[in-house]
Formats: sequence, C-alpha cells, structure tokens
Amino acid sequence: MVFLRPNAHWPAHETPHGNYRVERRVDGVTISTHDCIAEETPVALVYNGVAHTVMMATPLDIEDFAAGFSLSEGIVARAREVYDLEVIARDNGMEARLEIATERALLLRAQHRAMAGRTGCGLCGVESLERFRAPVPAVRSTVGLAAGALSVAHSQLVGMQPLFHLTGAVHAAAWCGLDGAVALVREDVGRHNALDKLIGAVATNGSAFGDGFVLMTSRASYEIVQKAAAVGIAVVAAVSAPTGMAVRLAEAAGVTLIGFARGARHSVYSHPQRIH
Repeated sequence: MVFLRPNAHWPAHETPHGNYRVERRVDGVTISTHDCIAEETPVALVYNGVAHTVMMATPLDIEDFAAGFSLSEGIVARAREVYDLEVIARDNGMEARLEIATERALLLRAQHRAMAGRTGCGLCGVESLERFRAPVPAVRSTVGLAAGALSVAHSQLVGMQPLFHLTGAVHAAAWCGLDGAVALVREDVGRHNALDKLIGAVATNGSAFGDGFVLMTSRASYEIVQKAAAVGIAVVAAVSAPTGMAVRLAEAAGVTLIGFARGARHSVYSHPQRIH
C-alpha cells in the first residue's frame, strides 16, 4: 500500500513531473521516501483570441501539442496555416495561443464545439453521434515497410522514454523511418496527446507524413487511428491490442493497423499489403 503527499514546491504547470513524499508499506514495514510522479495540467487552446477547448495534458512539448491537435482535429489543413503559436503559463494551467488563417478561424467558429478534455478521452465534447460518425479522409499511400522495421523501432523506443522511466505513468508516440529508425518521440499521460505532440513535431520539422510510420506504447484505440488518418499517416503500430472500432476505422480509412508490435512479433489487422 502506498500513501502520497504532494511536495508543494513543485508547480504542476511548469514541470512534467513532481517530487512527492510517499510511504511504502510492504509486509507491515513502512518506508518513508519520495517518488517521481507524472504531472498533468489544464491546457487551454485559443484560436485568434477565441477559446476553443481545454485539454488535460502533461506540461511538456505544449507547442507541439497545440500544432498537432490543430492538424489532427482538422482545425487547420496544413502547418503553414498556423501563423503564430505562443504558450503562456498561468497560475491554474497553461494557455496555447494560436493565430491561424482567417478562413480557418471563421470555419472553426461556425463549427465550434465546447470540449472538456480528460486524459483518457479521445472524443471529448463531440456534440452528436452524427459528428462522431463524420468520415475521415482515406489514406491512399502506397508506402511499404519491411516487417523487421517494427522490431528495430520497438528496440530503439525502449531507451527513448525519459519521462516514462522516471514515473512509469506516460505513453510515448514515436515517428519512425521506413527502416524502423526512430526519429522523434513525444510523451504524455494521454496516448492521444502523445500522438498530437508527435504530429505537431513532425509537421514543424517539415517531414512528410507519408515517409514513415507511428509506433505507440499504448493500445490502438479509435482516436489514434482517426488522428493518424486525418494527417495522412498510413501505418500505425501499437505495442498493445487494438479496439474493434479502431480496426473498423482503419479498414475504412486505408490505414494499416498493427497491434502487439513487440520485438519480432506483431499482428496486422488492416491493409497488410504495406508490410513486406
């Protein structure tokens, strides 16, 4: 049994992890020590001066998160439609202020949805089943990768998750070349947040989404496939299982969905022609 007490000198919105006092109780023995705990904080996304949503996220790589969320949610169609991006620390969280193309801002206001984001949530605030069922663009990429690339990516990713190794509480999303080499990694308590951060980082670096694949340390759920398809990522691999809805969406959207990608083993659930 473990009891935690926060150490007040760690402001949650300024660091991705905090130092907490903990009493570990094992077989009747109490040990007083400290634990490194992953933080999450409210992040307000504001477009052209208008608040859009508040998401709970790990306060790390918030610029990437704001850019990636904007792309994966269809608020902008391409990175160059984000003219400016500033992250402000507040006493009660963080605020990402984005200046986007006027026509995109007008469309966002017309389609506005007030979302209250939670860490494990990927469909926060969708106001109707019709909106939820809105189609995603089909991914028509003919990209292919050798099965061995998945093993390479998994072995590299293990050593590229500093926040996970400190806290044990976060997911990672990795951008991998077609040979499996891991180029970028982003971490967050929320798996969909980690993917948004990765999408933002890939776009900011000027890489093409058709030139690689994503490896997630989480399960492959609906919103992971939805976000990947929205930006044109053709291959999504996860170390854990997919959900049935994720498999159906991947099949319909032209995404190759891979589960249980661990070492030399993996299971391909949709569009296996891309794996050689």
